[in-house]
Amino acid sequence: MSAPKNSLTDEERQESFCRAVVATLRAIGDAPEQNIIIPGGAPGTHRKPIAESAIKLPHVSLLMHEFEIQRVRGEADSVALKLRYHQDALTPSFPETEAQATFNALEQVRCEVYGSRYMAGVRANLNRRLTQQMSDIGSNRMVEQQDMPISLALSLLTREALSGEPIPAQIGPALDVWRNSLPPAAKSAFAEMVQYQSDQIAFARAASRLLGALKLTDAIDDSEQTAPSDNNSDDKPSSDDAASVPEEDEKAPEGNDPEDENGDQTESGEGDIQGESETSSDILDSPENGTEEAAGPSDTSPDTASDHPDIASTYKAYTTEFDEEINAENLCDPEELSRLRQQLDIQLSQLQGLISRLAHRLQRRLLAQQQRKWEFEQEEGIIDAGRLARVVTNPTMPLSYKYETEMEFRDTVVTLLIDNSGSMRGRPIATAAICGDILARTLERCGVKVEVLGFTTRQWKGGQSREKWIRDGRPHFPGRLNDLRHIIYKDADTPWRRARRNLGLMLRDGLLKENIDGEALLWAWKRIRRRTEKRHILMVISDGAPVDDSTFSTNAHDYLEGHLRNVIHKIEMDRHTELLAIGIGHDVTRYYRNSVTISSSDDLGGTMIAQLSELFSPTKHKKA
Repeated sequence: MSAPKNSLTDEERQESFCRAVVATLRAIGDAPEQNIIIPGGAPGTHRKPIAESAIKLPHVSLLMHEFEIQRVRGEADSVALKLRYHQDALTPSFPETEAQATFNALEQVRCEVYGSRYMAGVRANLNRRLTQQMSDIGSNRMVEQQDMPISLALSLLTREALSGEPIPAQIGPALDVWRNSLPPAAKSAFAEMVQYQSDQIAFARAASRLLGALKLTDAIDDSEQTAPSDNNSDDKPSSDDAASVPEEDEKAPEGNDPEDENGDQTESGEGDIQGESETSSDILDSPENGTEEAAGPSDTSPDTASDHPDIASTYKAYTTEFDEEINAENLCDPEELSRLRQQLDIQLSQLQGLISRLAHRLQRRLLAQQQRKWEFEQEEGIIDAGRLARVVTNPTMPLSYKYETEMEFRDTVVTLLIDNSGSMRGRPIATAAICGDILARTLERCGVKVEVLGFTTRQWKGGQSREKWIRDGRPHFPGRLNDLRHIIYKDADTPWRRARRNLGLMLRDGLLKENIDGEALLWAWKRIRRRTEKRHILMVISDGAPVDDSTFSTNAHDYLEGHLRNVIHKIEMDRHTELLAIGIGHDVTRYYRNSVTISSSDDLGGTMIAQLSELFSPTKHKKA
């Protein structure tokens, strides 16, 4: 019988803690070859000779004070996340020492915020570490702008922007002075850093623009920043994109984390951040500004380019100030979200039999492709009993053999983009929500990641965008004149069980308003292009053409429809994306090359499953 835990000696408790910290750092940072040193730690926390590249964590004494434990945990998690999500080869160099130090601080913040987005325990450790650091330097006594170093101010503002969480309350008023003094170019750079926190190269480009806006360095040419992408993206994805959340879960499965007792890797689905929000101004940036290249994989083929008119040259938004990209759980309180999910479950139960049969058909199709297959007429292997008869009838015939081989099944991500306009109210939107729920569950079982997105506007008839236009004197041909609302019901890296409540939001009264399809389609496409999976499928569910009264009344009658056609053409020319559309009650075949129209929302489930089954057919090939 083992001794009670409280009977351990101080040395044994210290050694157990240090070993757990080292194991966690190696699991998250994926660096087993590194020397990890904890000064004062028990013997055995590092076995190799101390190298110059050794990781040195803070001191921990035999007494193991609480502040020592928190300091070591926070530092270990910070180092581990940088090891996992940072590549030194992609880091730009600056001639100015202060600029380089500031950039390094911003990159560290990116690794910590993006890397801890699904690990609540790690995020808590990092927050406690930050609080301790601010207390150590006396940040609460920093009142004037010159009291706080610019590297510290920018790193704190970056952490606040990327995480969406407030910085520690004890930080002094100097940070607010810094925040209020930022020029517009710096604020724009911050927004771009938020958008590209999953992409080290694009984030570095945005951070460089921030440093330039604050006169810390000379303006950096985009070609210098994109050079690393040209050398790396064609052969392999960047490390931060390649390290997906399921890999983190696999390395540290729930309930078996090396630091469960220390609270380092507790996961929480409620802690998700809006880490990759995009603004419509980014969506509408012209390719010559570099935004298109930054938003998607840099290995986009020449097929993507076409002679079609440039989208940005024919379409604009009057203002993007009031647009929003938002997670579904942030649009209503948890109690209402649970109630809406119950309503969806009731409707789901009425169609359970039919939808389940369709889902099982798709699941069988997918799993069949992942099973082994037989190669016949081989010269060695297992004797093929089915061909023995011909040997009996003709002894001169050689024996036939067979063997099993693994079938190729490319890793795939599917994005379901659902029209959340008012005309979808009632049965259509409920059926779309049910299909999104079934699709996410079914494909997740088969190892296919699914993202469920929705699009609408924040207000009817223009909202704050139209009010601004009126205040500005009603200029002619203002472009898109409404406030966009792009909703993330489930992102590709979030398991269905964590996002299931969000799908009920589609049933909420007042959510469904107008639809501006072109920009929504661009938004969904740019999200899926950043994925590292080999196959991208984008499925759109809509009930017709774009409709926005405010934009229609101030522009040409086909303004939104023309933009939608341009966007569809651009996506269909991209050989990395398979675009499929399902129209409810309206003909969408006039827009989409690969599409189907159904007369009733009741047919949506069967049509969607059938179309996906066709896409996943072994004989189905990607369009040229």
